[in-house]
Amino acid sequence: QVRLVESGGGLVQPGGSLRLSCAASGSIDSTGLMGWYRQAPGKQRELVATIGSRGRATYADFVKGRFTISRDNAQNTVYLQMNSLNLEDSAVYYCYVEVLRGGSSAYDWYWGQGTQVTVSS
Repeated sequence: QVRLVESGGGLVQPGGSLRLSCAASGSIDSTGLMGWYRQAPGKQRELVATIGSRGRATYADFVKGRFTISRDNAQNTVYLQMNSLNLEDSAVYYCYVEVLRGGSSAYDWYWGQGTQVTVSS
């Protein structure tokens, strides 16, 4: 089995910063695409950022220049550095990881449990 554990959410004032982490553990041969989604109350889940196995990153327009996604392949961990947070960034943030499990020939997707980010003065 593969498990994703997220951490780093919390309450922050507008203009502040947070760093989210998502660590995958279990029977993992390798990881492929990693990324973050978010979902605010009453809204659909939306893609925030992705990062490929070689480090190529993509961002939603609403976070460009403020958020940075990174990964540590040795630790099977993906990070999201969030700067200049504003009220609209409040949401539950979910990580997802493409995993090649031991003994498997195909990648599967796994999701984290979600971590709450609240931006409030």
